[in-house]
Amino acid sequence: MVVLFPQRYRILYCTEKQSHSERPYSCERCGKSFCFPHHLTVHMRTHTGERPYSCKTCGKSFSISTHLSVHMRTHTGEKPYSCETCGKSFSKRNNLTVHMRTHTGERPYSCKTCGKRFSHKNSLTSHMRIHTGEKAYCCERCGKKFSSRSSLRVHRKYHTGEKPYSCDRCGKRFSERGNLTEHMRTHTGERPYSCKTFTVIQTQEESL
Repeated sequence: MVVLFPQRYRILYCTEKQSHSERPYSCERCGKSFCFPHHLTVHMRTHTGERPYSCKTCGKSFSISTHLSVHMRTHTGEKPYSCETCGKSFSKRNNLTVHMRTHTGERPYSCKTCGKRFSHKNSLTSHMRIHTGEKAYCCERCGKKFSSRSSLRVHRKYHTGEKPYSCDRCGKRFSERGNLTEHMRTHTGERPYSCKTFTVIQTQEESL
């Protein structure tokens, strides 16, 4: 079935459920079929690696013209998609969609093993490594492997000696934000973690 969209966004597309006979343009390499010859042309670039659309500012190239248009916003600073709830703006529609979940609480991605749900697909992918034991990120210096990119990023700081987080009270520096947060409690005296057993005993002693 061919669907027509009104106004200036009018485009043609075919649904995923269409039969093969309604998709006469097939890829000779992988067999995937398409409704229109242009779609096949774009698809072929995934095999050939062709990227005919290049950014005049930085030279980065893309296989689809719309990807170049989105990329240009990194140079122009344009953010046409804004959140109606908080007003925050984004350069990509998908980023706005993901952001909206912070307001709605929607978590469409669920783990089939334990049922835990996530608002980001990447978060689910990282979580699944807890079950599979996969460690896809490897340190190029020592070979140590990690299940998440962020863990590898933190680990690299041990090699470089980088300590980007500094205490504004005493100047001590840390490689991780969490370590700085923990350190700040030595200045503020904050004790966010309490022992329930100790609290009960202390209360009993005070009542004697």
